[in-house]
Amino acid sequence: MPTSDELLSRRERLPPRRLPLLYFGFAYLSLATAFAAFAFAPASLLGFFYHPRLLFVVHLLTLGWITASILGALHLVGPMALSTPMPARRRDYWIFAFYVFGSTGVIFHFLVEEFSGLGLSGLIVAGCVGEVGWKALRPLASAPRVPGAVKLHFALAFANFLAAAAMGVLLAFHKLWPFLPGYILSNVYAHVHMAALGWATMTVFAAAYRLLPMFLPSAMPGGFSLYLTGAVFEAGVLGLFVTLLLRSPWEKGFAVVTALGIAGFFAHVVVMKLRPRPAPRGLPRPDLGVAQALLALAYLLASTVLGLYLAFAETTETTLKLAAVYGVAALVGFLAQMVVGISGRLLPVYSWLAAYSEATAEDPTPPANTPHELVDRRLQALSFALWAIGVPLLAAGFYTDGEALASAAGWLLLTAVVAGAASYATLWRDAWGPLGGDRGGAQGPKATSG
Repeated sequence: MPTSDELLSRRERLPPRRLPLLYFGFAYLSLATAFAAFAFAPASLLGFFYHPRLLFVVHLLTLGWITASILGALHLVGPMALSTPMPARRRDYWIFAFYVFGSTGVIFHFLVEEFSGLGLSGLIVAGCVGEVGWKALRPLASAPRVPGAVKLHFALAFANFLAAAAMGVLLAFHKLWPFLPGYILSNVYAHVHMAALGWATMTVFAAAYRLLPMFLPSAMPGGFSLYLTGAVFEAGVLGLFVTLLLRSPWEKGFAVVTALGIAGFFAHVVVMKLRPRPAPRGLPRPDLGVAQALLALAYLLASTVLGLYLAFAETTETTLKLAAVYGVAALVGFLAQMVVGISGRLLPVYSWLAAYSEATAEDPTPPANTPHELVDRRLQALSFALWAIGVPLLAAGFYTDGEALASAAGWLLLTAVVAGAASYATLWRDAWGPLGGDRGGAQGPKATSG
């Protein structure tokens, strides 16, 4: 029977109970709002992509869905996979509240096309993400079982976020008092690529090196090649950021370097697939969470190829349409869908592990069910199918300026979001139920700090 000290140590290694789901709850609301905008008002979002209504949707995706999900997932991945404690104290709830306030401020200013408070909202977002990053990176630096290359990827991701946020704040103030040199669209492209590649994609790479071996399952990658891949990708992202700002012809070369870094990541994924390990007990087949993550990686490959083509092609009406398709593939097909795939495996394991936090020395009963039984498989399958149909339909809507296609895609993806969130009904219910409530044969988490 575990001692009280052993049980306390076990609780400290568990994720907080409610804080991660607050971030995920805000993320799901943001994603649903983004797709509802396409469902109800596609005409206001199509056409040339640099206009406030589309930027409203883009920031719902980047700040509301992707970044909020990353911050929530860090509170799960840290204790569960990185040997990094991420307790939820009162300060952390204030950070969450300020993050929601700041990101909602950014999103709302684009919606109403009034930019007086846009820069301040962006500064609040940057401060909140920086604080969560500092909270995660400090203990991660000394985590003994985490490869140094994975630590480096996470550190670079947060540094890149601050660079992207700084550029975004400057662009916001530039709308009020024009002072930035150069071409405005080039500055916007630099900001977007630093956020999407340097922040979100680098975070996906860092998490994937740790989580994919658990999810596939497979042998853990390691060695110098992880450092090399990260260094090449970071060099490409930084070079692309600078050359876009300067409108330099070296932009093409750094686009190739970035693609080489992405190719290195794919090589590691292939190696993981070639070195399988026995699957955990009760893992359903097909594993829809992993399937959705692999589908997201297919969109990463497609957007990489398309991005390389656009870097070398002359600007024409066709390439402008392809640029919109590139954005859909990268933001929706890859990044947004990758969050869905990882959540499909991460959230059930989190809920299952959280039941241990109720254990006592007198009653150390583990959960009776496996993590995979906590998800409604029918709703998860429906969500997966709708994502698979909705993303290419949305890309087709942008390419053809087809309002009917974009609206249909919005409805399909909105339904997918609702079905996906509903498939976790047990998780939402247990997280907000009374402390000490039953959880499938195990006690609910009454000792967690979150």
